[in-house]
Amino acid sequence: MASSTEPTAYVLLEDGTRFDGLACGADAHAVGEVVFTTGMSGYQESVTDPSFAGQLITFTYPHIGNYGVSGAAMESDGIHARAVIMRAATNTEDAPTAERGWLDWLVDCGVPAITDVDTRALVRHIREAGSMRGGVFPGRVTEAQARELIAAEPPMQGRDLAREVTPAEPSVHGTAGSAFPSVVRVHAIDTGIKGSIVRHLVDRGAQVTLHPCTVTADELLATDADAFFLANGPGDPAALDYVVDTVRALIGKKPVWGICLGHQLLCRAVGLQTTKLPFGHRGGNHPVKDLRTGKIEITSQNHGFAVTAPDGGLRIEADEPVRWSTDFGEAALTHVNLYDRTVEGLQLLDVPGATVQYHPEAGPGPNDALYQFDRFLNAVRTPEVR
Repeated sequence: MASSTEPTAYVLLEDGTRFDGLACGADAHAVGEVVFTTGMSGYQESVTDPSFAGQLITFTYPHIGNYGVSGAAMESDGIHARAVIMRAATNTEDAPTAERGWLDWLVDCGVPAITDVDTRALVRHIREAGSMRGGVFPGRVTEAQARELIAAEPPMQGRDLAREVTPAEPSVHGTAGSAFPSVVRVHAIDTGIKGSIVRHLVDRGAQVTLHPCTVTADELLATDADAFFLANGPGDPAALDYVVDTVRALIGKKPVWGICLGHQLLCRAVGLQTTKLPFGHRGGNHPVKDLRTGKIEITSQNHGFAVTAPDGGLRIEADEPVRWSTDFGEAALTHVNLYDRTVEGLQLLDVPGATVQYHPEAGPGPNDALYQFDRFLNAVRTPEVR
């Protein structure tokens, strides 16, 4: 799209900062939390990730849409991001797997998008001022109208978005018969799980049952579960006390593993705290150190909150298994983010449970952390070597 064209749309942030560009998606406006992701590809996986519910995604990589979209790249049954902000959008269908052009698909789905935005300046502003509410607006919407729409949008802090993305009914994935010596029956609280996470568990011999986030502990404990899984998802973990109470009643009964939002919920369930990050972690290039092996893996991440360190701050300065005293015994740090030294994983030492903050399924992102699925299922199959 020619950058010399007069602006036809704009991004407005709640602090009044404006970025002009060209409308290239659905002819509509959208408001929410404006965030950025550093992924160089995987744009379709990103917008269909339920963890982006309530947010407008700014892509830092300039060219977005190069290889079109396809059914195989869907992480859920639809788009959860409210709008897309880009530097140089394209609409080609040249890739062998492409079934639709990226921009045509956004229009079909009713999702506003804007291109020819100075995304570098926008991201630098968010990094300095923090993620904030904002919107993408067609030029016919006045700034005064846009400001009113933004002001009416609830802030992300204190917001329960899990209820908006959770399924209405349980569903079962995978079969009881497989090539594995033992099938692990995993029951998950679905706060916004990605399709590739379910596929990775099933491919490793799990039968996965997804439950609405409002499921009770009694209902879960009455199932045939060998282990419980806490999924990724959107919003503030501090607004999900009803899920935390459920998780708290599961701990110690069966192994519990949480990723991303599930990591935060499990940590809150054992008595730890979470806090909002200035601009979050979103993208496929976050280096995380596994303190048990000393290895550094490049991970996929999508979250705006983090578990606080034992001293109440955000940073873990030492590369050693720092410990917390929790309501269920001791917990040890297992992973630390090498960008900002935030907590990336814990192991419960007195009951079977563990967490990682990142997305190990690489959808989209690198494959470094796929071993986490094997580690989880092997720990359930052979608990004595947990």
